[in-house]
Amino acid sequence: MRISYNPLWKMLIDRGMNKKELRELSGISTASMAKLGKGDNITTDVLLRICTALNCQISDILETLPDEETKNNED
Repeated sequence: MRISYNPLWKMLIDRGMNKKELRELSGISTASMAKLGKGDNITTDVLLRICTALNCQISDILETLPDEETKNNED
């Protein structure tokens, strides 16, 4: 399994926000924002800061997806 932050990007679009505004509002670092953009792992502290800033739940900003290897083995 892997994590996708696509729900977060969709939420930002719906709210008319960009990544810089999210970073400033939540107080996360540019390095954390870069990790989010690449789909890398980040700490729960960062996730909670984003959720607090956006007034949402963690499940609103991320989703789990099967790994490509797992997906190919199921076919």
